[in-house]
Amino acid sequence: STSIMVLNDANKIARRLIIHQSISSIRAFRHSLIKKSVGFVPTMGALHKGHLSLVEEAKDKNDVVVASIFVNPAQFAPNEDLDKYPRQITRDIELLTEHGVDHLFAPPSHNIMYEPKHITFVDPQGFDEIPEGRARPGFFRGVATIVTKLFNIVQPTRAYFGQKDAAQSCLIQRIVDDLNMNIEVCVLDTVREIDGLAMSSR
Repeated sequence: STSIMVLNDANKIARRLIIHQSISSIRAFRHSLIKKSVGFVPTMGALHKGHLSLVEEAKDKNDVVVASIFVNPAQFAPNEDLDKYPRQITRDIELLTEHGVDHLFAPPSHNIMYEPKHITFVDPQGFDEIPEGRARPGFFRGVATIVTKLFNIVQPTRAYFGQKDAAQSCLIQRIVDDLNMNIEVCVLDTVREIDGLAMSSR
């Protein structure tokens, strides 16, 4: 597929970064670590300075840094165009390599994270009642599900998020608390453009 070809090209760029395209591969790497802390920066790609500030903090506080790039279809409403979300995997891999990320989990297909028979979702109560939830039905269920899946796969010591997405940050902390995950959620200050707007991938 095109995405696999792009990742193969990107592999030539990444000299130090190890790219995992399957769940079994990233799990095998994680299980190989003994007594090492893992900082995790989950993203949907189209990286900017905000993402890279999370990477720098993860590098400073952990032995190993893992990032992920996955555009999560479960958090897009039917009226939102998943296909128009910006994708720049080659550039993203260059940036992650330059900033010293050790491992990247980048599933090339949605089916790797959501197999055709997938029926289990994490459905947090109350979040659909806040303004963002009312505007984007199912959005928080999609976020909660993918974050739970990624945490289960990567099993990080610490996970890093930007304060820009305040409701998501609160949701992720609740997931970790309610599901008794042994993960420290680290929320960093928003990185802004010169005009004061929060940096965004779109």
